[in-house]
Amino acid sequence: MTTPAARWRIDDLAHEAGLTVDTIRFYQREGLLPPATREGRTKVYGLEHLERLERIRELQERRFSLAAIRALLDADRPGMIDGIFGSTGAAYDFDALVERSGIDPELATRLRAATLLRDPEEFGRDAYDAADLDVMRAAADLHRLGMPADVVVELVSIYALGVEQMQLQVLELFRGDRGPAWRPGELEAFQDTTAASASNLLPIVTRIVQYVHERTLQRLTLQAVERDNPRAGRSVDVDESGEVPVVES
Repeated sequence: MTTPAARWRIDDLAHEAGLTVDTIRFYQREGLLPPATREGRTKVYGLEHLERLERIRELQERRFSLAAIRALLDADRPGMIDGIFGSTGAAYDFDALVERSGIDPELATRLRAATLLRDPEEFGRDAYDAADLDVMRAAADLHRLGMPADVVVELVSIYALGVEQMQLQVLELFRGDRGPAWRPGELEAFQDTTAASASNLLPIVTRIVQYVHERTLQRLTLQAVERDNPRAGRSVDVDESGEVPVVES
């Protein structure tokens, strides 16, 4: 049984982690694993090294690149990775994604150029996943329902750009670059709390975004209808009897 006081040489650590010594040394060269502690003439590793190796293996299984793993481990607060990045599941290259989604290949290529479908490397991964497959199927459904390809591409371009701008402002809020004036220590405590609760916060925020999206669409659509047809938006007065007066044309 391992304990917090455990101390291992590199070959013992490799045995505990189920890895080779060369793999551990590679992780160290790549900056993924902290250096060993020197005790006399011997370098020893502790429980924190074993836990780090287990975290690296978990993130590799979720298809994160080594560069992304390094950044995530250095910045990670408990709960942040699971809450925001989630699990990827299946993995697809672009051709497999197009085939599985049933989308027109030319339209898929245009959607990728329109930045709806970003390169997996931008998310620290080496393949597309189930979420990418679902959005391609959604775009294919719009096209099959009669929406011209040009309109589909323009629609996703609007959303891709708009959402990115919105999320940049949200990140500014969580970094403390906008919003309240934090007292010393408050911002760090807020960031730790939200990171730990990310898996619970994200669905709640998604509900708010969905509500705002639907209500904004309803409001702007009604305004557009009233603007294009002034009579449709004209209020009708009711007389004292409750009867609606007849307006002669």
